Amino acid sequence: MKHPYRIREIARQAGLSEATVDRVLHHRGGVRESTAREVHRAIAALDREQAQARPAGPAYPIDVVSPGPPRFTAALRQALEAELPELAPAVLKPRFHFGDADPVTVLERIGRSHSQGVILNAVDSPDVVEAVGRLTMPVVTLGADLPASKRVAYVGIDHADAGATAAYLLEQWLADRAGDVLLVRGPAADLGEFERAAGFRAEMTARAPNRRLVEGPAPGGLPVRAIYSPAAGGNASVVASFAAEHRNYDVFVAHDLDAENAALLRGQQLSAVLHHDLRADVRHACLTILRAQGALPGPIRSHVSAVQVITPFNLPQDF
Repeated sequence: MKHPYRIREIARQAGLSEATVDRVLHHRGGVRESTAREVHRAIAALDREQAQARPAGPAYPIDVVSPGPPRFTAALRQALEAELPELAPAVLKPRFHFGDADPVTVLERIGRSHSQGVILNAVDSPDVVEAVGRLTMPVVTLGADLPASKRVAYVGIDHADAGATAAYLLEQWLADRAGDVLLVRGPAADLGEFERAAGFRAEMTARAPNRRLVEGPAPGGLPVRAIYSPAAGGNASVVASFAAEHRNYDVFVAHDLDAENAALLRGQQLSAVLHHDLRADVRHACLTILRAQGALPGPIRSHVSAVQVITPFNLPQDF
């Protein structure tokens, strides 16, 4: 096992004698397997210490722009801050622009700064596309794409495919049982919700052309057999409205795993949650910016995230 350390350093790290370490490194025998593992663990620990002691690479100020909602922006900030140490020796210094500010105004302000890249989550509109086109730094869209813009890549799920996946699961569970399907639509749509709803409608029409699809918050009196919510939140209120009216449903498919949806899964009030790894998305976005700046080798291209089907039986332990 090659390493740059003296036997004395390894022995001190492992808490063993130098003679014992020498026997392990030169395969002389007479050493228990557990002791040999201690030596190899000590070398790995020294490797980590050396990596942490390396001088930091160049710093890249980047801007993260998202109008909300707060539950998403909080998760986005947490995911990015968790990924920053993993990008060493490169150093990314994020500036967050969250809230109700006009993204066009924010992008114009970023264009006058020394930003080295932008991670953007914004609605696809001509004004936003034009604002992106005026920027000189690489822009990666996250969670909501601007395909007609000058962005260098998109990272996130294919929303239409996610909606189609929900329709597939719902129909597999319903099989031949009659009843309406409720497509939950609230007053305000999250980014990507319209595409997920469109993908769901198209797949439901193809798979069950005779099944009635109703849209709304939770229409009373209709024989709803299954529910699909393309929004990222608000499912507890839908469950509560059905319970208040003493109405049952067989299937409920929702999006994005958070504390609320995890609790509903544990109570088996949701059948499945379609989820994707936001932290992995953020990692791909950051790596793409570094590649666009020439700090890393590799292609600059979009990354479509895999959709995970979470049920009460494969719920991650940290939820």
